[in-house]
Amino acid sequence: MGTFIQWKNFEALLPYANMFKEGLITTVLLALFTVLIGFVLGLLLSVMRMSNIRPFLWLAHAFPDTFGFFERDRNGMLRDSGFLYHLGRFNPLSFLATAYVEVIRSTPVLVQVMVIYFGVFSQLFSLPSFKIFGFIAFNRFFPGVVALAMNSGAYLCEIIRSGLQSVEGGQTEAARSLGLSQLQNMRFIILPQALKNILPAIANEFVTIIKESAITYTIGVQDIMAMVQAIKSATYTIMEPLLVATALYFCLCFPLSKLIAYIERRMSRGDRR
Repeated sequence: MGTFIQWKNFEALLPYANMFKEGLITTVLLALFTVLIGFVLGLLLSVMRMSNIRPFLWLAHAFPDTFGFFERDRNGMLRDSGFLYHLGRFNPLSFLATAYVEVIRSTPVLVQVMVIYFGVFSQLFSLPSFKIFGFIAFNRFFPGVVALAMNSGAYLCEIIRSGLQSVEGGQTEAARSLGLSQLQNMRFIILPQALKNILPAIANEFVTIIKESAITYTIGVQDIMAMVQAIKSATYTIMEPLLVATALYFCLCFPLSKLIAYIERRMSRGDRR
């Protein structure tokens, strides 16, 4: 331990305490904006996946037995199969949302960050290069938020969809009997109950994003890990800055995890009553 970790190296990190503070602020803001944007995206994707928009359904009714597009059984009765049947059941919104979720969840977040920064914001768009609070470079922070929000939205989509589906269908029927529209039913009845059910999962996603945001240092976002790299280059030490970063991440995530567990217990206690 004498050569592996040395106390004097920790003392050498004291002049860089402000850098760790700036990295901590950047990490928290990165996670906060990511979850907020990811929630909106996840809500949109979940509504798209649960939609019942079938623009080609009229073809199945207009041409029920044309060109053999519907299959028949041995008795000559139409089957629920064939080209027009599947075309009529096709939902483009659900297809796009499902494809997005599957692609995002099946590719590494590092690749997504690189594609968004080097592919989208370096080739297609030019962001202004100003600094937030004097130390957060907007042209690197914003692509990091977008990439993480796109990734988080794919996971939050499934969380929100399960929450919406957990609300009993009888409440929708009651809302229709009272004359509420589908939008009013979703806004005033379904969504508030679903949010109560999925709030712990969304909070856990916030904790996860705090840890996963470390990957954005690869595109120059000045988070905790970026400060570790800068201090390593200045002091020629690596373990001590990493241990400080570990302590900062722990101080962020552990209390939040305990708070989420406490809120979840309180909410479940209310359900039991």
